[in-house]
Amino acid sequence: MPQVLSQSQIIRSLAQALEWYEKEMSWGVSSGELNHLTGRIGELYAAMVTRGQMALETNQRGYDVVSLNGERISVKTVTTSTHVTFRASTFDVVQRVMILRIVVDDDVVSIEEILDCPADDIRARGPGGDGNYVVYLGNLTSGLDRQNHNAPRSIDKHANVRDLKVIAQANHGSHKVMLYENGSILVETDGKLEDTAKPTLRKIAKEVGVDTLNGAGNPKNTRTLGSDIIKALT
Repeated sequence: MPQVLSQSQIIRSLAQALEWYEKEMSWGVSSGELNHLTGRIGELYAAMVTRGQMALETNQRGYDVVSLNGERISVKTVTTSTHVTFRASTFDVVQRVMILRIVVDDDVVSIEEILDCPADDIRARGPGGDGNYVVYLGNLTSGLDRQNHNAPRSIDKHANVRDLKVIAQANHGSHKVMLYENGSILVETDGKLEDTAKPTLRKIAKEVGVDTLNGAGNPKNTRTLGSDIIKALT
């Protein structure tokens, strides 16, 4: 009998999958080699936000998640792809579509919602030349795509973090390490913001005796390393 997961089990599984993804990336594995893990992360995320269940049958036809409200959801999760394809032969059973992107921003992995809409919106576009439905991700600024099933839950990674509140900071020589209320770590050197914080953080960590590896022996991500440096300096 297939196992039904509780919401707490789904949330824990998603956290574990994201942690494993970060480990693989730290080992130098390319995102293209993590397709199975990428897909599982997307399915777990969709099941979490819809309070639903992942499809219980192996090779489930057409959809990946069933929401609490009974919607059959096809979930596509990408990293660098510029489009996704829905097979017309199985799309007839789909009621809702979610397209997600795995974002690795300065070695921190997060999930961005690109599109969440009724499947009928995709059908209304008509199939492509091969008879399947293709969604080009660069075109997701149209009115259709703005009328999402739910409001987007992701924040533009280029948003001005410096408009947020600094909740902790520390100085070391010409460097200032700042922790913002959204968890981001930024570093200034001689008053100029570093494009990427990690190299400077590694340098500071070596100088002040902060370990750059976590308890499992893997490199700390930017947020953890920055927070540990601030603690060591204050």
